[in-house]
Amino acid sequence: MPKFAANLSMMFNEVPFLDRFSAAAAAGFRAVEYLFPYEHPPEEIGKRLRQHQLENVLFNLPPGDWAAGERGITCIPGREGEFRAGVEKALTYAISLGVRRLHAMAGLAPSNAAPEALKATYIANLRYAAEKFAPHGITLLIEAINTRDMPGFYLNTQAQSYVACCAVNLPNIKMQLDFYHTQIMEGDLETKLRKYAPYWGHMQVASVPKRNEPDSGEVNYPYLFRVIDEIGYDGWVGCEYRPAGKTLDGLAWLRVCQ
Repeated sequence: MPKFAANLSMMFNEVPFLDRFSAAAAAGFRAVEYLFPYEHPPEEIGKRLRQHQLENVLFNLPPGDWAAGERGITCIPGREGEFRAGVEKALTYAISLGVRRLHAMAGLAPSNAAPEALKATYIANLRYAAEKFAPHGITLLIEAINTRDMPGFYLNTQAQSYVACCAVNLPNIKMQLDFYHTQIMEGDLETKLRKYAPYWGHMQVASVPKRNEPDSGEVNYPYLFRVIDEIGYDGWVGCEYRPAGKTLDGLAWLRVCQ
């Protein structure tokens, strides 16, 4: 059975962010992930990780102006300097917190940018980040995100992610499989699990279509969890879902898995 990490950006929203670490540990989680740590000093987050014996398995590079609707800048020509500064900032946090996976959101493709320029910028930025992370044993992740939740997002399918990984051609760039996004965009989940098995660096789950606990909706997660074991994936599976009610009330699915 896979091992699960609580996503603190989505779960345990009943309490402030820094209190979610203790809430996750009390609920039985041994690891956590979240979108961004940058509103808090790494020392504050690290203190809570140590106090509750939690592993921090993932967070994202700075995404640009999130409040203004930006969702990453990796593919955007002309912002390479900002991207590189974000790499340094994320690396500082990752080293301090012992994080070994960092996700670079591709971003929303500007309508006035040529496809060739977007691709060249995206690959060059990914290669820069992967090379910076490699000496620290950190894996760079890329994730295909559905266009219903994020219209205009540059990376939408696992085939696109695979092509990007091959173009960068470095051992520490991997694909992040979010079953929620993949089911919405393309389905055929088991086939993709098996086809790209060597390239998975992280996985995430949520029900489809409501993005609640992974025990309802159209995806058969008990079956997929067995496939994950069969392909030999031994990484973490992030619980990136919005609880339908109180977080603790919706954890029956996890107790069954454990």
